[in-house]
Amino acid sequence: MNNSDKTCVNKRHYLCNVCDKSFNQACKLAVHQRKHTGEKPYLCDVCGLMFRQSNNLTEHKKIHTGDQLYPCDVCDQRFTSTSHLTVHQRKHSGEKPYPCDVCEKRFTSNGHLTVHRMKHTGEKPYPCDGCEMRFTTNSQLTVHRRKHSGEKPYPCDGCDQRFISTSHLTVHRRKHTGEKPYPCDVCEKLFRQQCNLAEHKRIHSGEKPYLCDVCDQRFTSTSHLTVHRRKHTGEKPYPCDGCEKRFTSNSHLTVHRRKHTGEKPYPCDGCEKRFTSNSHLTVHRRKHTGEKPYPCDVCEKSFRQQCNLAEHKRIHTGEKPYLCDVCDQRFTSTSHLTVHRRKHTGEKPYPCDGCEMRFTTNSHLTVHRRKHSGEKPYPCDGCEKRFTSNSHLTVHRRKHTGEKPYPCDGLLEVNQ
Repeated sequence: MNNSDKTCVNKRHYLCNVCDKSFNQACKLAVHQRKHTGEKPYLCDVCGLMFRQSNNLTEHKKIHTGDQLYPCDVCDQRFTSTSHLTVHQRKHSGEKPYPCDVCEKRFTSNGHLTVHRMKHTGEKPYPCDGCEMRFTTNSQLTVHRRKHSGEKPYPCDGCDQRFISTSHLTVHRRKHTGEKPYPCDVCEKLFRQQCNLAEHKRIHSGEKPYLCDVCDQRFTSTSHLTVHRRKHTGEKPYPCDGCEKRFTSNSHLTVHRRKHTGEKPYPCDGCEKRFTSNSHLTVHRRKHTGEKPYPCDVCEKSFRQQCNLAEHKRIHTGEKPYLCDVCDQRFTSTSHLTVHRRKHTGEKPYPCDGCEMRFTTNSHLTVHRRKHSGEKPYPCDGCEKRFTSNSHLTVHRRKHTGEKPYPCDGLLEVNQ
């Protein structure tokens, strides 16, 4: 090879010193490097958005002017370029002309395929200069950087919240509209996000791919595993600004805050009760429907909540993992231990607003209040009597059945 040939080869290869990609022109390398630096020198004078390339800005400006927009003939969505329209139309046609050569997935655009391939290679060419995280696309990096800067450029027009990306805003808007576009094909439950549907489907499949390396418990999602791990570490990164409590997840904190505000945004359509969380409402509804989806595999007793089943199973195993540090009595659940400790402390945190009595548990207070109201919600199906609590009804039913479940373990001697 002569010198002129070598020069020609060198001219064709301009290497990126961050990700080792090569380009045949220096100007193309310069544009590419802006992905790594975050530089966007082309400013839209209408909305303030910035772009890496002048042609991207030119296309973007069509959104404001309405010039030369390309409409989709199926859904009337409009695009700034024919290439964007072509990719969009494949959503309607189902066409996915770009196959992955590693797995069986196919994609509507070469860009989507390129990003997908990085899952197989592990390549993450876009590093954050504010932390150690790396990303497969520059757009992911851009959104991530806003966590450091606090920038939230996408406001919701239905409330005061702002978001770091249009996708986060789109999902949030569905809270206002009630839209849940992702149905489960097994039970027809609907979801606001595709990732929530994917997690939900694992309930049907039984798949739990995320393993805790401390206790071998498995989970349907990484987020559930992350929250669970905090039980082992004791980490509670979400403090309440209304009291001193801290929580392992933001969702638990959100529900807790409603105790301070009194907000109960989840009404029951079977009675007048309202609840601080959707999960509490779901459990409550089972009182109306009688549904008890968690059966014991030992005695076939069923429960409304999985945590109640877990506690119940300890009756069969004899396990009592929760120890009182005052009297060494052991309990099957933390809630039973908490109530028990109040015997030692004398604490009765549940006052009756109809008299001066106080109670160690909310359930005892609820039963007591019925003395004031006269409410007896537990009817006997063997006679016309009604009771203030389920336990009183259970004892009464034994009069009809003749059941006497408590044997005497000794005889009382009586002098004749």
